Amino acid sequence: MNQAEPVNGYSTKPGWEQLGEVLAQRRHQRHLVLLQDFPDPDALSAAWAWRLICQPFEITVDIVYAGALSHQENVALVKLTNLPLQRWQKVQGQLGNYQGAVLLDSQGTTCQGLSTIQQAKIPLVAIVDHHQPQEDLTAEFVDIRPQQGATATMITQYLLSGGLVTLNNQHAEHIKVATALMHGIRSETLNLLSANEDDFLAAAYLSRFYDNKLLQTILQTSRSRQVMEVIERALANREVINSFSVAGVGYLAYTDRDAIPQAADFLLTEENVHTALVFGIISGEDEREVLTGSLRTNKLTLDPDEFLKQTLGQDAQGRYFGGGRQRAGGFEIPIGFLTGSIEDSEYSLHKWQVYELQIKQKLARFIQPDMDNKKNKSNAEKSSLFSY
Repeated sequence: MNQAEPVNGYSTKPGWEQLGEVLAQRRHQRHLVLLQDFPDPDALSAAWAWRLICQPFEITVDIVYAGALSHQENVALVKLTNLPLQRWQKVQGQLGNYQGAVLLDSQGTTCQGLSTIQQAKIPLVAIVDHHQPQEDLTAEFVDIRPQQGATATMITQYLLSGGLVTLNNQHAEHIKVATALMHGIRSETLNLLSANEDDFLAAAYLSRFYDNKLLQTILQTSRSRQVMEVIERALANREVINSFSVAGVGYLAYTDRDAIPQAADFLLTEENVHTALVFGIISGEDEREVLTGSLRTNKLTLDPDEFLKQTLGQDAQGRYFGGGRQRAGGFEIPIGFLTGSIEDSEYSLHKWQVYELQIKQKLARFIQPDMDNKKNKSNAEKSSLFSY
């Protein structure tokens, strides 16, 4: 594995020379960049820039995702820039055409296609991510830096080196890639409010090439009615204790999944709230159901990755249900055997109530740690998350 010497358990920034050596050894190949099922601007921009980096090595790169683009800004980014993105379903039957796979802004925990790639014995060429280490995966090139604000920052550093690709502000694709990367950094660092020095340096470099008007157009995209309805549902259902706001929003369509993090962002703006968590059951295109949640926080002493892992635990294979980065996190828990029901049926209601109670009880142990000492409450009081 081509990787820099670790510091405090994590790899330091690998030089662009190492990346160049790995790509040079795979010249003329075809690679697959597998994004998380619901890719965000950070993942989308990093993948497009990676494709650009591979061009001098004559490596063909296909960028794929298995889920949906449901956040209005993500849809706008792809449509307005013509970002080269494909559905996983279009390529999964043609995996014999690929000699390598790449994970960007992910370590495979939210990628449906990873197991299929592994079964097809397609080697992992690279993993580049700014989240905490999640999976025990190996690749020829690994760059995992939880201290970084965005994967887009890390990819921009490869570009900034000048040894792989030199951006040109007269080149249309370069301008669009720089715009996408700027959006990726902005979205991951709360509009640069939580950015570190590397994020600012990367943004400064991209400022020479990106299209400011195009980025403004992407950012001015309006929320859909579905997103507004989920935010309204989260507001109505939220419970707040110790400055922690929790809201279950029930069942959502697969295409509305990104309304959950937007609702969490909105709840975080409430006075005296430092952390917000919103969750719901997502019904997939393949009739698969997943309990999905997003956490947002501005409390510096709360580590979303550690909090979600400790709260929700692991599956039978030892994989954590949740994880995160600075100030944000998320989780996905397969419904499994209980998947499937008639919409609005009594069964669906009972199933949601069971999962809602289970999540809230797990959260309450950390949000209200003295709950076990309060066992003499009435049944009416116990119907609320934080009334133990």
